[in-house]
Amino acid sequence: MAAAMAAAPLKHRRTTLERVEKFVSPLYFTDCNLRGRLFGDSCPVAALSSFLTPERLPYQEAIQQDFRPAQVGDSFGPTWWTCWFRVELSIPEAWLGQEVHLLWESDGEGLVWRDGEPVQGLTKEGEKTSYVLTDKLREEDSRSLTLYVEVACNGLLGAGKGSMIAAPDPEKMFQVNRAELAVFRRDVHKLLVDLELLLGIAKGLGEDNQRSFQALYTANQIINICDPAQPETFPAAHALASRFFDQRGGESQHTLHAVGHCHIDTAWLWPFKETVRKCARSWVTAVNLMERNPEFIFACSQAQQLEWVRNHYPGLYTRIQEFFQRGQFVPVGGTWVEMDGNLPSGEAMVRQFLQGQNFFLQEFGEMCSEFWLPDTFGYSAQLPQIMRNCGIKYFLTQKLSWNLVNSFPHHTFFWEGLDGSRVLAHFPPGDSYGMQGSVEEVLKTVTKNQDKGRTNHSAFLFGFGDGGGGPTQTMLDRLKRLSNTDGLPRVQLSSPKQLFLKLEGSSEQLCTWVGELFLELHNGTYTTHAQIKKGNRDCERILHDVELVSSLALARSTQFLYPAAQLQELWRLLLLNQFHDVVTGSCIQLVVEEAMAHYKDIRSQGGALLSAAATALCAGEPGPGGLLIVNTLPWKRTEVLALPRPGGSHSIGTLGESPGDSAQHGLCTCSRAHLPAASAAPAACVCGARGSFSSTSRPALTKTDGSVTLDNGIIRVKLNPTGCLTSLVLVASGREAIAEGAVGNQFVLFDDVPLYWDAWDVMDYHLETRKPVPGQAGTLAVGAEGGLRGSAWFLLQLSPNSRLSQEVVLDVGCPYVRFHTEVHWHESHKFLKVEFPAHVRSSQATYEVQFGHLQRPTHKNTSWDWARYEVWAHRWMDLSEHGFGLALLNDCKYGASVHGSVLSLSLLRAPKAPDATADMGRHEFTYALMPHKGSFQDAGVIQAAYNLNFPLLALPAPGRAPATAWSAFSVSTSAVVLETVKQAESCPQGRTLVLRLYEAHGSHVDCWLRTSLLVQEAVLCDLLERRDSAGYLPLQENGLKLTFSPFQVRSLLLVLQPSLS
Repeated sequence: MAAAMAAAPLKHRRTTLERVEKFVSPLYFTDCNLRGRLFGDSCPVAALSSFLTPERLPYQEAIQQDFRPAQVGDSFGPTWWTCWFRVELSIPEAWLGQEVHLLWESDGEGLVWRDGEPVQGLTKEGEKTSYVLTDKLREEDSRSLTLYVEVACNGLLGAGKGSMIAAPDPEKMFQVNRAELAVFRRDVHKLLVDLELLLGIAKGLGEDNQRSFQALYTANQIINICDPAQPETFPAAHALASRFFDQRGGESQHTLHAVGHCHIDTAWLWPFKETVRKCARSWVTAVNLMERNPEFIFACSQAQQLEWVRNHYPGLYTRIQEFFQRGQFVPVGGTWVEMDGNLPSGEAMVRQFLQGQNFFLQEFGEMCSEFWLPDTFGYSAQLPQIMRNCGIKYFLTQKLSWNLVNSFPHHTFFWEGLDGSRVLAHFPPGDSYGMQGSVEEVLKTVTKNQDKGRTNHSAFLFGFGDGGGGPTQTMLDRLKRLSNTDGLPRVQLSSPKQLFLKLEGSSEQLCTWVGELFLELHNGTYTTHAQIKKGNRDCERILHDVELVSSLALARSTQFLYPAAQLQELWRLLLLNQFHDVVTGSCIQLVVEEAMAHYKDIRSQGGALLSAAATALCAGEPGPGGLLIVNTLPWKRTEVLALPRPGGSHSIGTLGESPGDSAQHGLCTCSRAHLPAASAAPAACVCGARGSFSSTSRPALTKTDGSVTLDNGIIRVKLNPTGCLTSLVLVASGREAIAEGAVGNQFVLFDDVPLYWDAWDVMDYHLETRKPVPGQAGTLAVGAEGGLRGSAWFLLQLSPNSRLSQEVVLDVGCPYVRFHTEVHWHESHKFLKVEFPAHVRSSQATYEVQFGHLQRPTHKNTSWDWARYEVWAHRWMDLSEHGFGLALLNDCKYGASVHGSVLSLSLLRAPKAPDATADMGRHEFTYALMPHKGSFQDAGVIQAAYNLNFPLLALPAPGRAPATAWSAFSVSTSAVVLETVKQAESCPQGRTLVLRLYEAHGSHVDCWLRTSLLVQEAVLCDLLERRDSAGYLPLQENGLKLTFSPFQVRSLLLVLQPSLS
């Protein structure tokens, strides 16, 4: 009786918890605890040799190189090099019947090659330090074999010097720390998983929970009966654990859908080419897990990465397709890359889905139904409409959990876009896409869920991510053990489709969020790396123009071949650069250099394609060469052009509408290098020189007391001697646009030191450090003295290291004044903006977004309002009161804000991580200011911003350009924009065009689209160019009637009549 009393389990909770911790610890008491028995007998590899190269060589080339003897402890490098190891193995005969692993620990990311194929990724950071040679050594198995291990000289998250996001350390060296064979004790592994889970339950459920103590006491009892040195005690210990885990939960338990995941940034802290290898390392590991775990399902996004693997690792790609057929490898997302959700144009977003969905259909036989964008820095309000028109019903992300100020109120909800389109959205409540299967994560997913009672299912995405890595066997073992255990939610190995079907089936109680999903963080990415932003805007324009002019050439020329393959290649380069860590500028210098090279290719090849199309348009017109003037926008334009003269100089001329021009996309031509004044039409008008403007409409320039006044009869601009704007008057009404006592075009510097994410964040407190840049009186000088163009220019010393020069330009007939700006920028953690205090009062400002616009507050009433101290816009923003407003236009900027009545455009930043050279050097950009009567819609602000971004093209004509204006398309209302004209994807050799239009004012409107092309058939289609079976459009007097709701995007297929040979 006394002995029984002495053995009574009186336990102190803290010491019992620590007892369990030490029993499974990899650091303490490994000589006698369970963790120390995970591996049994071991032996060194038979031989180790290596070869070092700065190149990323293919396997067959690498193994032919000169390998030299190596040993554990050797160093190799530097950063971005590759070290190949030849590993020769001899397995001891005594290990017959045992599971044998190669244990490999090295700095850098490794990939094991066996018999010429990649078989396993190895990274310490991704908890993958062993490769299973055999799960049971058999008599017939070879005891000797040779492997190759390809080790990249970079970590899972790059090679930052001192911190993860610091610029890479170019001299960093790497080391092999372990290379040996060992017997793996699978029974020990299972017990370790059980004990870790019991420990997690004991901690996670807390002292007030009965089940917590059951878990703790079970773990304690397992330690009592388990002797790590005596494997025969393991079955009883495992049975004790099973008794606990087999106690089931109730019918109301929340269900977690555990989906294998491996987020791989297409480029970030490593270059694009390293991502190719990251995909191979991660996905071959996932495929091996699928072989050993038939219930394991792995979701994989980004068509670009799959194409890379298809091209570089065909054997692995074949295995991926096999596991797709089994339902275990699941393509998701539907896009070419996981692009930024703010900065790409609406058309570029469409192309992400067009290229992505077509790739998935071609390679896997089906398209994706869910948009997968877990790590992007905000989500445009037009994404729901784009998704629905691209076959997407569901949306998954988690990034809004990073909000700095406000917690987003939902995890499962309907997201409604600008036009009213809705998708079912889900944010994993665990606020991560890289779970590891711990009890803490499982419990967090339930407790943090913002929609308890509305839905009883959640996503649980597990696997190392960002730099790749993916799931491990240990993660899977944890999740399978927790499948249905009392006290915890159910855990089901599942797929995205299964999750969303469950959510959809119980969606009647879900709430709806209307408008953009604004991330209250990372708003410095709207400005960082201005050259990337400029390249993005330029190349979006170039591809738009090439497609349009090539479509017109296809319609007019029987010999012209539409450059479908070249355009696809260029679009894919642009879409690649729109990855969410590239176009945002939050990447290392190596990636920036690659991105700039991509833009250079698009500019160069795009220019060549434009020339080829111009040649086709002028074919059959004998005579001296001239210029083909192309208006690629769907409205008439009156503009001043600088036309080339012999010898490389330019002359100023005007292109404007002529009395007979009623078209809207236009081609015009002139055969003289100097064009005193000419007129254009829209989507294709061909015309010669016209009469010049009357002298009364020409801009007048006066200079008084060092100030300069520009007046073109529409607006009057007054600059003080330092170049600041003291007055901007709408001449017809005499209305002043600049706030009384203030000046516009005021450059302002801010201190810009974020809390951590340097290239990403600009914090709210930067506004407290505002320092206006004082101008230098006397630098203002007259440029062009009127006629067709008046201008003045000035210099400004921004700081001892940085300077700015600017030309302020006012053209005849132009409703806005332009500010052509050049900056030499050499700063550290400074932020440059330009401000325009407006004589306008409104609680809302309007910003252009993809295919439309939205309003944001100009005040700070709530935390949701003041969290938007720095926002994004595309080509324009506007502040209007009834009857009058002021619009600020730009040709390559995205960061913006309106506080009170001050419009501010963000120009340049100077972060030092992850690229220490970010934004340093010379920049050129243009912004413009447009006062207007009435609403911005009626005043033509949208059209003016397009005009600024899409200048008239003056293309060299190889022969005489056609003598009469020709227009292909016109639209009957300014509320509808004809955004895109291209050849249909399904007809690379055919004569079918795709036209994309959108309603831009926010109104219900009927619209006539008129065309001079010979149309055989017109039918509506979706954004993937699939015909709408009920969308046939009758052609009436060369016109098609279309009906739009606010911000609706519509696409149609035009089948042209066969050309005459």
